[in-house]
Amino acid sequence: MRTAELEAPRKFRLVEHATPEPGPGEVLVRIHAVGICGSDLHYYAEGGIGGVAFEYPMVLGHEPTGTVVKTGPGVTGWSPGDRAALEPAVYCYNCEFCRNGRHNVCANIRFYSMPPDPGFFREYASLPVANLLPLPRELSFSEGTLFEPFAVVLHSMKFAAVAPGETAAVFGAGPIGLLTVIALKMCGAGRVWSVEPVPGRREIARVIGADAVLDPEDAVRQIRADTRGRGVDLAIDCAAQGGSMNSCIRVVRNAGRVVITGIPPDERVSLDFHEARRKEVPLLNVRRSNGESETALEILREQRKRFAPVLTHEFPLEEIHRGFDLLAPYTGGAAKVVIRCCD
Repeated sequence: MRTAELEAPRKFRLVEHATPEPGPGEVLVRIHAVGICGSDLHYYAEGGIGGVAFEYPMVLGHEPTGTVVKTGPGVTGWSPGDRAALEPAVYCYNCEFCRNGRHNVCANIRFYSMPPDPGFFREYASLPVANLLPLPRELSFSEGTLFEPFAVVLHSMKFAAVAPGETAAVFGAGPIGLLTVIALKMCGAGRVWSVEPVPGRREIARVIGADAVLDPEDAVRQIRADTRGRGVDLAIDCAAQGGSMNSCIRVVRNAGRVVITGIPPDERVSLDFHEARRKEVPLLNVRRSNGESETALEILREQRKRFAPVLTHEFPLEEIHRGFDLLAPYTGGAAKVVIRCCD
Protein backbone atom coordinates (compact mmCIF):
# COMPACT_ATOMS: atom_id res chain seq x y z
CA MET A 1 0.00 0.00 0.00
CA ARG A 2 1.11 3.60 -0.61
CA THR A 3 1.99 5.60 2.48
CA ALA A 4 2.95 9.28 2.74
CA GLU A 5 5.74 9.53 5.31
CA LEU A 6 7.09 12.78 6.67
CA GLU A 7 10.83 12.13 6.69
CA ALA A 8 12.01 15.64 7.64
CA PRO A 9 10.44 19.07 8.18
CA ARG A 10 8.48 20.01 5.04
CA LYS A 11 9.51 16.83 3.25
CA PHE A 12 7.16 13.96 2.42
CA ARG A 13 8.08 10.75 0.66
CA LEU A 14 5.68 8.24 -0.86
CA VAL A 15 6.68 4.68 0.08
CA GLU A 16 5.23 1.18 -0.25
CA HIS A 17 4.36 -0.81 2.86
CA ALA A 18 2.68 -4.17 3.28
CA THR A 19 -1.08 -3.92 3.73
CA PRO A 20 -1.84 -4.77 7.38
CA GLU A 21 -4.00 -7.68 8.44
CA PRO A 22 -6.75 -7.10 11.00
CA GLY A 23 -6.10 -8.83 14.30
CA PRO A 24 -8.72 -10.01 16.81
CA GLY A 25 -11.27 -7.26 17.36
CA GLU A 26 -9.86 -5.17 14.50
CA VAL A 27 -11.11 -4.01 11.11
CA LEU A 28 -9.09 -3.36 7.96
CA VAL A 29 -10.24 -0.16 6.29
CA ARG A 30 -9.40 1.33 2.92
CA ILE A 31 -8.76 5.02 3.56
CA HIS A 32 -10.51 7.35 1.12
CA ALA A 33 -10.08 10.83 2.59
CA VAL A 34 -8.17 12.49 5.43
CA GLY A 35 -8.37 16.13 6.50
CA ILE A 36 -5.24 18.11 7.35
CA CYS A 37 -5.34 19.36 10.94
CA GLY A 38 -3.54 22.34 12.45
CA SER A 39 -1.48 20.01 14.63
CA ASP A 40 -0.35 18.21 11.46
CA LEU A 41 0.90 21.57 10.20
CA HIS A 42 2.96 22.16 13.34
CA TYR A 43 4.70 18.82 12.89
CA TYR A 44 5.20 19.47 9.19
CA ALA A 45 6.58 22.99 9.44
CA GLU A 46 8.19 23.07 12.89
CA GLY A 47 9.07 19.46 13.74
CA GLY A 48 7.06 19.39 16.96
CA ILE A 49 4.39 21.03 19.02
CA GLY A 50 4.16 22.20 22.62
CA GLY A 51 7.45 20.60 23.62
CA VAL A 52 6.70 17.26 21.92
CA ALA A 53 9.36 16.58 19.29
CA PHE A 54 8.66 14.61 16.16
CA GLU A 55 10.18 11.19 15.42
CA TYR A 56 11.00 10.71 11.74
CA PRO A 57 9.78 9.10 9.61
CA MET A 58 6.16 9.31 10.72
CA VAL A 59 2.71 9.19 9.18
CA LEU A 60 0.42 12.11 9.97
CA GLY A 61 -3.35 12.46 9.54
CA HIS A 62 -6.12 11.81 12.08
CA GLU A 63 -9.35 12.92 10.36
CA PRO A 64 -10.10 9.86 8.19
CA THR A 65 -13.02 8.21 6.45
CA GLY A 66 -12.97 4.95 4.53
CA THR A 67 -14.51 1.64 3.54
CA VAL A 68 -14.34 -1.65 5.42
CA VAL A 69 -12.27 -4.25 3.55
CA LYS A 70 -11.97 -7.12 6.02
CA THR A 71 -12.86 -7.89 9.63
CA GLY A 72 -10.71 -9.72 12.16
CA PRO A 73 -11.73 -12.55 14.50
CA GLY A 74 -14.49 -11.64 16.92
CA VAL A 75 -15.78 -8.63 14.98
CA THR A 76 -19.51 -8.36 14.38
CA GLY A 77 -21.71 -5.63 12.93
CA TRP A 78 -19.37 -4.63 10.10
CA SER A 79 -19.05 -6.04 6.58
CA PRO A 80 -16.84 -5.35 3.57
CA GLY A 81 -18.07 -2.25 1.75
CA ASP A 82 -19.45 -0.50 4.82
CA ARG A 83 -18.59 3.19 4.95
CA ALA A 84 -16.97 4.43 8.15
CA ALA A 85 -15.62 7.45 9.97
CA LEU A 86 -12.54 6.48 11.95
CA GLU A 87 -11.83 7.66 15.48
CA PRO A 88 -8.09 8.35 15.88
CA ALA A 89 -7.83 7.86 19.68
CA VAL A 90 -7.49 4.46 21.38
CA TYR A 91 -8.37 4.37 25.09
CA CYS A 92 -7.49 1.82 27.75
CA TYR A 93 -10.98 1.96 29.36
CA ASN A 94 -9.40 0.87 32.67
CA CYS A 95 -7.66 3.93 34.16
CA GLU A 96 -9.42 6.21 36.65
CA PHE A 97 -10.15 8.79 33.95
CA CYS A 98 -11.75 6.30 31.56
CA ARG A 99 -13.78 4.83 34.41
CA ASN A 100 -15.03 8.33 35.22
CA GLY A 101 -16.02 9.03 31.61
CA ARG A 102 -13.05 11.28 30.80
CA HIS A 103 -11.68 9.15 28.00
CA ASN A 104 -10.01 12.09 26.26
CA VAL A 105 -7.51 12.36 29.14
CA CYS A 106 -6.97 8.60 29.41
CA ALA A 107 -3.72 7.87 31.24
CA ASN A 108 -2.75 5.32 28.57
CA ILE A 109 -4.14 6.98 25.47
CA ARG A 110 -2.79 6.15 22.03
CA PHE A 111 -3.41 8.46 19.12
CA TYR A 112 -3.01 7.55 15.48
CA SER A 113 -0.54 10.11 14.04
CA MET A 114 1.42 10.43 17.29
CA PRO A 115 4.55 8.31 17.77
CA PRO A 116 4.63 5.35 17.74
CA ASP A 117 1.23 4.96 16.05
CA PRO A 118 1.09 5.96 12.36
CA GLY A 119 -1.69 8.21 11.17
CA PHE A 120 -3.95 7.79 8.17
CA PHE A 121 -2.16 9.34 5.20
CA ARG A 122 -1.97 5.85 3.70
CA GLU A 123 -4.18 3.58 1.66
CA TYR A 124 -5.11 1.07 4.36
CA ALA A 125 -5.26 0.92 8.15
CA SER A 126 -6.21 -1.76 10.66
CA LEU A 127 -7.74 -0.45 13.87
CA PRO A 128 -10.01 -1.55 16.75
CA VAL A 129 -13.66 -2.03 15.84
CA ALA A 130 -14.60 0.41 18.62
CA ASN A 131 -12.94 3.15 16.55
CA LEU A 132 -15.37 2.82 13.64
CA LEU A 133 -18.55 4.86 13.29
CA PRO A 134 -21.06 4.46 10.44
CA LEU A 135 -20.58 7.22 7.86
CA PRO A 136 -24.01 8.49 6.73
CA ARG A 137 -24.76 7.83 3.07
CA GLU A 138 -25.66 11.50 2.61
CA LEU A 139 -22.04 12.52 3.30
CA SER A 140 -19.17 12.14 0.87
CA PHE A 141 -15.91 10.77 2.23
CA SER A 142 -14.45 14.29 2.11
CA GLU A 143 -17.42 15.83 3.93
CA GLY A 144 -17.17 13.09 6.53
CA THR A 145 -13.62 14.11 7.49
CA LEU A 146 -15.12 17.11 9.29
CA PHE A 147 -16.52 14.79 11.97
CA GLU A 148 -13.30 14.75 14.01
CA PRO A 149 -12.65 18.52 14.20
CA PHE A 150 -16.37 19.19 14.65
CA ALA A 151 -16.45 16.72 17.55
CA VAL A 152 -13.64 18.75 19.15
CA VAL A 153 -15.70 21.91 18.67
CA LEU A 154 -18.80 20.27 20.18
CA HIS A 155 -16.65 19.27 23.16
CA SER A 156 -15.55 22.90 23.50
CA MET A 157 -19.20 23.96 23.66
CA LYS A 158 -19.51 22.12 26.97
CA PHE A 159 -16.96 24.53 28.41
CA ALA A 160 -18.41 27.51 26.57
CA ALA A 161 -21.86 26.89 28.10
CA VAL A 162 -23.48 29.38 25.73
CA ALA A 163 -26.75 30.88 26.91
CA PRO A 164 -29.20 32.12 24.26
CA GLY A 165 -28.30 35.58 23.04
CA GLU A 166 -24.83 35.70 24.59
CA THR A 167 -22.11 37.42 22.59
CA ALA A 168 -18.91 35.70 21.55
CA ALA A 169 -15.57 36.43 19.88
CA VAL A 170 -13.76 33.66 18.02
CA PHE A 171 -10.06 34.19 17.34
CA GLY A 172 -8.88 32.27 14.30
CA ALA A 173 -10.91 31.30 11.23
CA GLY A 174 -9.15 28.11 10.27
CA PRO A 175 -11.33 24.98 10.20
CA ILE A 176 -11.72 24.83 14.01
CA GLY A 177 -12.56 28.53 14.20
CA LEU A 178 -15.08 28.30 11.37
CA LEU A 179 -16.73 25.23 12.86
CA THR A 180 -16.84 27.06 16.20
CA VAL A 181 -18.76 29.94 14.63
CA ILE A 182 -21.27 27.43 13.26
CA ALA A 183 -21.58 25.68 16.62
CA LEU A 184 -22.08 28.95 18.50
CA LYS A 185 -24.90 29.96 16.20
CA MET A 186 -26.48 26.53 16.56
CA CYS A 187 -26.30 26.94 20.36
CA GLY A 188 -28.23 30.21 20.16
CA ALA A 189 -25.41 32.73 20.52
CA GLY A 190 -26.21 36.32 19.66
CA ARG A 191 -23.62 38.50 17.93
CA VAL A 192 -20.44 36.59 17.01
CA TRP A 193 -17.21 38.30 15.97
CA SER A 194 -14.67 36.30 13.94
CA VAL A 195 -11.07 37.53 14.18
CA GLU A 196 -8.69 36.39 11.45
CA PRO A 197 -5.72 37.95 9.59
CA VAL A 198 -6.39 36.22 6.24
CA PRO A 199 -9.06 38.02 4.14
CA GLY A 200 -10.18 34.84 2.38
CA ARG A 201 -10.87 33.10 5.66
CA ARG A 202 -12.67 36.16 7.01
CA GLU A 203 -15.00 35.95 4.03
CA ILE A 204 -15.72 32.27 4.72
CA ALA A 205 -16.48 33.18 8.34
CA ARG A 206 -18.97 35.77 7.12
CA VAL A 207 -20.61 33.26 4.78
CA ILE A 208 -21.07 30.60 7.48
CA GLY A 209 -22.64 32.98 9.98
CA ALA A 210 -20.25 35.38 11.70
CA ASP A 211 -21.97 38.73 12.36
CA ALA A 212 -18.71 40.69 12.13
CA VAL A 213 -15.25 39.81 10.80
CA LEU A 214 -12.14 41.65 11.96
CA ASP A 215 -8.42 41.74 11.38
CA PRO A 216 -6.50 41.00 14.62
CA GLU A 217 -4.67 44.34 14.42
CA ASP A 218 -7.71 46.30 15.56
CA ALA A 219 -9.91 43.55 16.94
CA VAL A 220 -9.59 44.24 20.67
CA ARG A 221 -10.37 47.95 20.30
CA GLN A 222 -13.23 47.31 17.88
CA ILE A 223 -14.91 44.60 19.95
CA ARG A 224 -14.68 46.69 23.10
CA ALA A 225 -16.13 49.65 21.20
CA ASP A 226 -18.93 47.50 19.76
CA THR A 227 -19.84 46.32 23.26
CA ARG A 228 -19.54 49.84 24.78
CA GLY A 229 -16.57 48.76 26.86
CA ARG A 230 -18.32 45.81 28.50
CA GLY A 231 -16.73 43.04 26.45
CA VAL A 232 -18.21 39.82 25.13
CA ASP A 233 -19.67 37.09 27.30
CA LEU A 234 -17.39 34.47 25.81
CA ALA A 235 -14.10 34.44 23.90
CA ILE A 236 -12.79 31.31 22.19
CA ASP A 237 -9.17 31.04 21.08
CA CYS A 238 -8.97 28.78 18.03
CA ALA A 239 -5.61 30.20 16.89
CA ALA A 240 -3.39 30.05 20.00
CA GLN A 241 -0.72 32.18 18.39
CA GLY A 242 0.16 35.82 17.80
CA GLY A 243 -1.08 36.86 21.23
CA SER A 244 -4.61 35.57 20.58
CA MET A 245 -4.94 34.13 24.08
CA ASN A 246 -4.32 37.51 25.66
CA SER A 247 -6.62 39.17 23.16
CA CYS A 248 -9.37 36.83 24.35
CA ILE A 249 -8.74 37.92 27.93
CA ARG A 250 -8.91 41.58 26.92
CA VAL A 251 -12.18 41.38 25.01
CA VAL A 252 -14.14 39.24 27.47
CA ARG A 253 -16.34 40.86 30.10
CA ASN A 254 -15.87 40.60 33.85
CA ALA A 255 -16.75 37.06 34.98
CA GLY A 256 -16.96 35.92 31.35
CA ARG A 257 -15.32 32.77 29.97
CA VAL A 258 -12.27 32.15 27.83
CA VAL A 259 -12.10 28.78 26.07
CA ILE A 260 -8.80 27.71 24.49
CA THR A 261 -9.35 25.22 21.68
CA GLY A 262 -6.21 26.01 19.65
CA ILE A 263 -2.83 24.49 20.42
CA PRO A 264 0.08 26.90 20.97
CA PRO A 265 3.18 25.81 19.04
CA ASP A 266 5.51 26.76 21.90
CA GLU A 267 5.96 24.86 25.14
CA ARG A 268 5.34 28.02 27.19
CA VAL A 269 3.10 30.99 26.51
CA SER A 270 3.01 34.54 27.86
CA LEU A 271 -0.22 35.14 29.73
CA ASP A 272 -1.82 38.42 30.77
CA PHE A 273 -2.69 36.84 34.08
CA HIS A 274 -3.60 39.93 36.07
CA GLU A 275 -6.24 41.08 33.60
CA ALA A 276 -7.79 37.62 33.83
CA ARG A 277 -7.46 37.72 37.62
CA ARG A 278 -9.08 41.13 37.95
CA LYS A 279 -11.97 40.02 35.78
CA GLU A 280 -12.16 36.62 37.51
CA VAL A 281 -12.18 34.96 34.12
CA PRO A 282 -11.63 31.19 33.98
CA LEU A 283 -9.35 29.88 31.22
CA LEU A 284 -10.89 26.62 30.02
CA ASN A 285 -8.65 24.28 28.06
CA VAL A 286 -9.98 21.79 25.49
CA ARG A 287 -8.39 18.36 24.97
CA ARG A 288 -9.69 16.80 21.75
CA SER A 289 -13.22 15.34 22.12
CA ASN A 290 -15.01 12.91 24.39
CA GLY A 291 -17.96 11.07 22.93
CA GLU A 292 -19.17 13.83 20.59
CA SER A 293 -18.36 12.10 17.28
CA GLU A 294 -21.75 10.49 16.68
CA THR A 295 -23.49 13.81 17.30
CA ALA A 296 -21.02 15.52 14.97
CA LEU A 297 -21.80 13.07 12.17
CA GLU A 298 -25.54 13.47 12.64
CA ILE A 299 -25.34 17.27 12.51
CA LEU A 300 -23.10 17.12 9.44
CA ARG A 301 -25.66 14.82 7.78
CA GLU A 302 -28.61 17.04 8.64
CA GLN A 303 -26.97 20.35 7.71
CA ARG A 304 -24.32 19.42 5.15
CA LYS A 305 -24.88 22.58 3.07
CA ARG A 306 -24.11 24.73 6.09
CA PHE A 307 -20.65 23.15 6.39
CA ALA A 308 -19.80 23.09 2.68
CA PRO A 309 -17.84 26.41 2.63
CA VAL A 310 -15.35 25.04 5.17
CA LEU A 311 -14.08 22.45 2.66
CA THR A 312 -11.97 24.41 0.19
CA HIS A 313 -9.34 22.13 -1.41
CA GLU A 314 -8.58 18.46 -2.19
CA PHE A 315 -5.35 16.81 -3.34
CA PRO A 316 -4.45 13.19 -4.14
CA LEU A 317 -2.03 11.37 -1.84
CA GLU A 318 0.87 11.78 -4.28
CA GLU A 319 0.42 15.56 -4.05
CA ILE A 320 0.14 15.75 -0.27
CA HIS A 321 2.94 18.32 -0.16
CA ARG A 322 0.75 20.74 -2.13
CA GLY A 323 -1.93 20.62 0.52
CA PHE A 324 0.52 21.25 3.34
CA ASP A 325 2.38 23.97 1.46
CA LEU A 326 -0.93 25.71 0.79
CA LEU A 327 -1.79 25.78 4.50
CA ALA A 328 1.59 26.14 6.22
CA PRO A 329 2.17 29.87 5.49
CA TYR A 330 -1.21 30.77 7.12
CA THR A 331 -1.59 33.43 4.45
CA GLY A 332 -3.88 31.89 1.82
CA GLY A 333 -7.63 31.55 1.80
CA ALA A 334 -7.69 27.77 2.26
CA ALA A 335 -9.68 26.41 5.19
CA LYS A 336 -10.05 22.63 5.34
CA VAL A 337 -7.79 20.77 2.92
CA VAL A 338 -8.52 17.09 2.32
CA ILE A 339 -6.08 14.47 1.05
CA ARG A 340 -7.62 11.69 -1.07
CA CYS A 341 -5.75 8.48 -0.29
CA CYS A 342 -7.90 6.26 -2.54
CA ASP A 343 -10.58 6.96 -5.12
